[in-house]
Amino acid sequence: MHDFITLLKKRLEEINEEQERCKRCLMDTTADDIVFDEKGFCNYCTDFLFKLNSSNKKSGLSLESFVNKVKSDGKKKYDCIVGVSGGVDSSYALLKAKELGLRPLAVHMDNGWDSELASNNIKKLVEKLNVDLYTYVIDWKEYRELMQAFFDADVIDVELLYDNAMLAVCYQQADKYGIKYILAGTNTSTEGMKLPKNWNWFKYDKKNIRNLAKLRNVNLKTFPAIGTLDFVNFEFVKKIKWISFLDYLPKYSKSDALKILQEGFSYQSYPYKHYESVFTRLYQGFILPVKFGVDKRKNHLSTLVLTGEMRKEEAEQLLKEIPYPNEQELINDIEYFLERMEWSKGDFMEYLKRPEKSHSTYGSEIQLWERLSKIYKLVSGES
Repeated sequence: MHDFITLLKKRLEEINEEQERCKRCLMDTTADDIVFDEKGFCNYCTDFLFKLNSSNKKSGLSLESFVNKVKSDGKKKYDCIVGVSGGVDSSYALLKAKELGLRPLAVHMDNGWDSELASNNIKKLVEKLNVDLYTYVIDWKEYRELMQAFFDADVIDVELLYDNAMLAVCYQQADKYGIKYILAGTNTSTEGMKLPKNWNWFKYDKKNIRNLAKLRNVNLKTFPAIGTLDFVNFEFVKKIKWISFLDYLPKYSKSDALKILQEGFSYQSYPYKHYESVFTRLYQGFILPVKFGVDKRKNHLSTLVLTGEMRKEEAEQLLKEIPYPNEQELINDIEYFLERMEWSKGDFMEYLKRPEKSHSTYGSEIQLWERLSKIYKLVSGES
């Protein structure tokens, strides 16, 4: 297993130390469309700071009115959905929803990769808050075959499967109970910096998922896929709104939120964002850098640097280390992954060495999304 560790360290050096980096954040030339101004500041942090300033101005004024609207529109048992992963952001969103007098239904999507830590965090939170929890469980054999199709295709965004399914489950539950608001832990403060297009893929691409599934003759029996037209139906016909809820708070600090969760709910934290899933942390901490030359920590840590929650020098030091607390934990995750996927070490190494292929190779509905987005902006007057 130590040959995997050696491979990771070599790739991290290539993608983190041999690139031109922004002088204000940690983004670098591994992002295909990065541009630097005369000060050496990149378009990613410039756009983020503008977005953050706009978000802060908006949220401080509208929290009370927004909460009152959710309450008045919610005539049944629940007035909102809160999707929970066990991470800090979604956990804190659920806590604040309850504290503000809302009646949330917590929704979780189990794809077979939940860590014990995440499961315990969710359990303690919903029990102490006295919140109902709905967990949608995807058949493991079906999900494993879908993952295998993505691996066979050599596309970058294997996590499209989880992200798309979670979107679908939240919208479906909102529709089932007549709920008009999905309060997400997504927020400008920790997630407002856009991801480079070459780092992931369009999340409502049901066509891409279905076409990749056909490579292994997988029938989507329990996988709750959502596409562009499904989104249009939920958002504009049924008027179900996906809300970045934490942006409505006067100020959201991830470190403060973590402290509150730890003190009030014995919450246990993770070393990096989205590491509550065993596969997600292996994907972000190993597969992405080794196979695709992407270290997502640059994006996540940049938001912490720009919001003053971490010094740039501290973040740069973290990039010199592997994205795991220690090498043994990475080895444990690789062994668990190989067992769950029924792969050998040779299978994994062969996959890592194959070149990347674009999602668009297999068909996509991203063009439809872009056309409808242009029409919406023209009609609504948005720039």
